[in-house]
Amino acid sequence: ERRWYATAFPVPTMLASTWNPELVERVGRAIGEEAREYGVDIFLAPGVNIHRHPLCGRNFEYFSEDPLLSGVMAAAYVRGVQSAGVGATPKHFVANDQETNRGVIDTVVSERALREIYLKPFEIAVKEAKPWAIMSAYNKLNGKYCSQNEWLLTRVLRGEWGFDGIVMTDWGAGDNPVEQIKAGNDLIMPGSDHIVARLLDAVKKGELSEAELDKCVLRILKVAQCSLSYRGYKYSERPDLEAHAQLAYEAAAEGVILLKNDGALPLKEGLRVAVFGTGQIETLKGGMGSGHAHPKRVVTILEGLRERFEVDEELSSIYEKYVLEKRGREFLERLYYDEAYPEPLPQDIVSEEQVAAYAARNGAAVIVITRISGEGWDRRPEKGDFYLSDSERRLIEMVSRQFRARGRPVVAVLNICGPIEVVSWRDLVDAILLVWLPGQEAGRVVADALAGRINPSGKLPTTFPRDWTDVPAAKSPECYPGVPPESPETVKYCEGIYVGYRYYDTFGVEPAYEFGFGLSYTRFEYRNLRVEKVGDKVKVAFEVVNVGSYPGKEVAQVYVRASKGKLDKPFQELKAFKKTRLLNPGEGERIELTIDVRDLASFDESEGVWLVEKGVYEVRVGVSSRDVRLVGTFTVENDLKFKP
Repeated sequence: ERRWYATAFPVPTMLASTWNPELVERVGRAIGEEAREYGVDIFLAPGVNIHRHPLCGRNFEYFSEDPLLSGVMAAAYVRGVQSAGVGATPKHFVANDQETNRGVIDTVVSERALREIYLKPFEIAVKEAKPWAIMSAYNKLNGKYCSQNEWLLTRVLRGEWGFDGIVMTDWGAGDNPVEQIKAGNDLIMPGSDHIVARLLDAVKKGELSEAELDKCVLRILKVAQCSLSYRGYKYSERPDLEAHAQLAYEAAAEGVILLKNDGALPLKEGLRVAVFGTGQIETLKGGMGSGHAHPKRVVTILEGLRERFEVDEELSSIYEKYVLEKRGREFLERLYYDEAYPEPLPQDIVSEEQVAAYAARNGAAVIVITRISGEGWDRRPEKGDFYLSDSERRLIEMVSRQFRARGRPVVAVLNICGPIEVVSWRDLVDAILLVWLPGQEAGRVVADALAGRINPSGKLPTTFPRDWTDVPAAKSPECYPGVPPESPETVKYCEGIYVGYRYYDTFGVEPAYEFGFGLSYTRFEYRNLRVEKVGDKVKVAFEVVNVGSYPGKEVAQVYVRASKGKLDKPFQELKAFKKTRLLNPGEGERIELTIDVRDLASFDESEGVWLVEKGVYEVRVGVSSRDVRLVGTFTVENDLKFKP
């Protein structure tokens, strides 16, 4: 039977964890090439919604809690896809930041928060990458379905940003096709005879003009003329899957994040290791729903570890037999090569006596924790999801007791779709490696990161809160999941612009791991900051030097703190970033970044304008949002106002 395989790349959250837009553009190009060689003209991605909170079921498909990082990554992805001759479709436009009742929920959000946080990444992608298409979202926005919202689709998207592609609905979105056409939604998906009849009837009754229909048709035809099908491209059905597998490995390697390391990592290659947890076998390559892929192969964590270490096969065979007995081989085939929901299994299937025996004969313990999510449902703030299950906690406690009693390190590997609670158990382990949903090369990447062949250089694109109750959206059901809680119709973005680190930093809430955080096997120093305002540009230059003993890459992050003015502002906001090349010990790189003064603006709802307030601005250069190494200032002499 012929199968058409597609590479399972790391999920977008992991791509954003690389903080490397050039690498993400290469991934986009590879995805575009696979689409092209399978005869696909328009690719329905990337997802550009914001990680408003950690529980959205599709957060893995989205890049970040920060609009700049999201927008830069989305633009890189779109450029890559479209460089292969295939159209990209940033989605879901806009404020579709939860799966709960997504088809009907009314998202109530201020214009300021909308423009500064939720629209901003789409704006960056549209202006910098010129996507062929945009997909409007299922939800309502301040009372009107996004697909029927003329302010959103015509005034903002086309009028303010100059978008000239097509807008399509999400599948079956909205409730009025006539309003969709009038609002500037060109393509109603998936379409039906009923919708066609409704539109024809509207034209006959004078509710819809032929000119309005023609405008949509012309835009569709213009995009169709760009397509490979129109140009007669003969697709091969044979994309270069081997080259793309290598790229999937490279992308995941740069997205791995080291959250904790008390001298445990890297492990010596060939060391005998005891691997605990069913995730070593039921390794998760990606999430569920529209974002899943059909790869030719998936390297499980167990398979990867076998390539670099001497795995305690007696222990792993207990987990293998258990998973096969509970799941069946067919289920695992679906999990690897299609999609399947792995209902969480108990993890503490070995006794403390057995764990003691494994601790006596192994040099280290590796515990695999997994979490999956997908389209159509949101995660829950309960045990087995945001919190550890009782069996996971018992396993970690047992392994910690027995291995540490013998001076052997315990390493947790998080193969997860989004943040989980870590504060209550992280002291029981010596290292935590976050690998998200890393795509088909999962096991290889885990093994190479543990062995030090990969020096982790990923940084968090989203905050790990200490507890769900610390998240601003958790403050009341009105803020999430909406009201009435049993079947929400309205959700209010109570926190306004204070999303993610903007909230934690401004209001002094301590996270478990802050935005931008990520450790390395080496150390970096930051030196010689120069900040200079030249006209409407701020030039920031500094050096990053590897002062440790391993080659590594560093992500330098530039935050700007505004002085107090008319508008309340977050404590600081990310305004630029740069990943270094691979720096050998003793080697440095001079980083030069430019920030446009206009990008410092906040939206003043009272006047309907963007406003850069005069005053002294602080430039904060750091390795994360809370580990700032260099500080400089510049002055804006006069208020600057401009229309959207």
